[in-house]
Amino acid sequence: MSAKGTVLKRVRQSVKANARNKNYKSAMKTAVKKVFNEENKDKASEMASKAFSVIDKVASKGAVHRNKAANQKSKISKYLKNIK
Repeated sequence: MSAKGTVLKRVRQSVKANARNKNYKSAMKTAVKKVFNEENKDKASEMASKAFSVIDKVASKGAVHRNKAANQKSKISKYLKNIK
């Protein structure tokens, strides 16, 4: 099968979309890691609110599924509840 016109355009579009989604996912993972690395409950809850914002934004862009976003938020909430 030869690569012509629209096929090449779809390849270009998918490369751009993959780069964009990778950036969003990376930002989400970083925000989640910052919460889990924080020992202080007050700072962790502050970072959690920022992480929730990032997670919601990434899910709304479609980079991750909304259920994955909900699971991440749930995991953060569970961590905050158990932190001393």
